Amino acid sequence: MAGNATTGTAAPSAFELAQRQGDEAIRTTLLDAASRLLAAEGPQALALRRIAAEVGCSTTVLYRMFGGKAGLTEALYIEGFQRFRRCLAAVPHDPDPRVHLRELGLAYRDNALAERNYYGLMFGEPVPGFQPGEKALLTALSAYTILEDAVAACAAAGLLTDADPRHVAVSFWASVHGFVSLELNGHLPDADAILDTLMLGISSGFFVTPRK
Repeated sequence: MAGNATTGTAAPSAFELAQRQGDEAIRTTLLDAASRLLAAEGPQALALRRIAAEVGCSTTVLYRMFGGKAGLTEALYIEGFQRFRRCLAAVPHDPDPRVHLRELGLAYRDNALAERNYYGLMFGEPVPGFQPGEKALLTALSAYTILEDAVAACAAAGLLTDADPRHVAVSFWASVHGFVSLELNGHLPDADAILDTLMLGISSGFFVTPRK
């Protein structure tokens, strides 16, 4: 066991370190551990005893915070989309709405790479039978709305083709999502260059040259 070589005391567990910062830190520590185990070992790793052992706490802590496995899974889904939304919302608004939309696409990718342990639950089905509740779905929608608003800004500025802005938003999301999914699975060795090409293709397909 790792510890202090001089005193012989054990190093504090992840839970003990989080305790010093309060309940929010404990919650984040538990969710990060659960998402990591889910991504690495599959749904069987979401057993509360397994997660408790991973962070060094009792199962009582998990029951108190999440109520059980179903509540934990729901919390993972919500946490993933909350982080996703914060990442998109942090993108500065550019005077050119096309630039802002492109930056949102880049932020989408950055978030997926940084939070890949959550990404599978957000957009896949790693936990059989899991269906997000109303709060979870509204959280997910709030992230997508940022993208819709960016496309609407392009339309308001007269920068879109005659395509329906709602369809453009879905197409943009689908394109970036598909790219990110391939990258996360190791299928895009030259990802940066391919992303530049993808963004160029989106621009030429949906945007028009503004009238002077």
